[in-house]
Amino acid sequence: MYNFNFCCPTRVIFGKGAIEELPKYIDRNKKVLMIYGGGSIKRNGVYERVKKALEGYNLSEFGGIEPNPKCETCMQAVELIRREGVEFLLAVGGGSTLDGTKFIAAAAKYEGENPYDDIMIKGIEVKDALPLADVITLPATGSEMNDGAVISRIATSEKLPFHSEKVFPQFSIIDPETTFSLPARQTINGIVDTFVHVMEQYCTFDVNAPLQDDWALGILRTLIKEAPKVLSNPADYDARANIFWCATCGLNNWISQGVPQDWATHMIGHELTAFYGIDHAQSLAIVQPRLLKNQKVSKAKKLAKLAREVFGYNEVVDLKAADLAIDAIEKFYNSIGMKTRLADYEIDSSEAAEKIRERFKLRDVHLGEKGTVNADTAYDILKAC
Repeated sequence: MYNFNFCCPTRVIFGKGAIEELPKYIDRNKKVLMIYGGGSIKRNGVYERVKKALEGYNLSEFGGIEPNPKCETCMQAVELIRREGVEFLLAVGGGSTLDGTKFIAAAAKYEGENPYDDIMIKGIEVKDALPLADVITLPATGSEMNDGAVISRIATSEKLPFHSEKVFPQFSIIDPETTFSLPARQTINGIVDTFVHVMEQYCTFDVNAPLQDDWALGILRTLIKEAPKVLSNPADYDARANIFWCATCGLNNWISQGVPQDWATHMIGHELTAFYGIDHAQSLAIVQPRLLKNQKVSKAKKLAKLAREVFGYNEVVDLKAADLAIDAIEKFYNSIGMKTRLADYEIDSSEAAEKIRERFKLRDVHLGEKGTVNADTAYDILKAC
């Protein structure tokens, strides 16, 4: 196991009625900005519950954060914050709203002229950010218990991540009942997103970290078990709760301590979303099986363990078991209604492969746990998609 330095300062308030506990954790003397997305929280009652819980607070609102949050929209919120002297940010909605809020928190305190270029592209350290918290209503990104966010920019068709300890949520409220009304597409996206998050941290090479492996495989087993339940009965509280906690634990860094990580599927998938506008999870489901096939030899031991301990195969030859695992992952995605080919979204694989190869060449990209996924490798993977 590698050395590691772990910190997660986020408090999690989980369960029925958790939203009503908001006043316990926000200073009544702070000027608060509630940030949300396209209006789903008004349809499902979450908006009213938050407003009621924060009655008497100095509360402003900013709506319109998109799925795959856009830098351009976030900077409008930054202008409002500076104009009104906002002191605390509360994201209410899904992971995109929270990711956008993290960028807003950093950009509002940033003294440079172009926070996207500096933070996202140049990797300049975030030295300060507004305090933030969230009422998270969609199990997917795991952003509610980590220091990361992914932000797009319309002007340049880019979608890039950043990390900073300054943007850890102070607290996250998770009430699984808020997910009862989610459209099936969003539920499916969240399950796939979580599955791939776990695989990016688990499916590399062995460094003798059995606890991390078992945590990761336990999350995957739970997702596979609970997914059919929640899709057949969207109001199944226990299934919703189990899936939500899987999503949170899938990216709160517990399973990634002391082990190598991949993230090539995500970085290639981000480019598909940036160029073609498909959902984040859709891009992951397209890329991941082909990337695993491409990298099968170096990942064979972990894939074989996945085949045996999650999908129940008895194949003793690691490379054969690896093939079974990859096929089983794609079948699982298909079984819950997730498509896994570029053609399913009327995207030409040759065009996508060439676009992303050229972008990766310009950036001199080397991805994966061993840095072996370069522009040409990405081209081969996408051609096979």
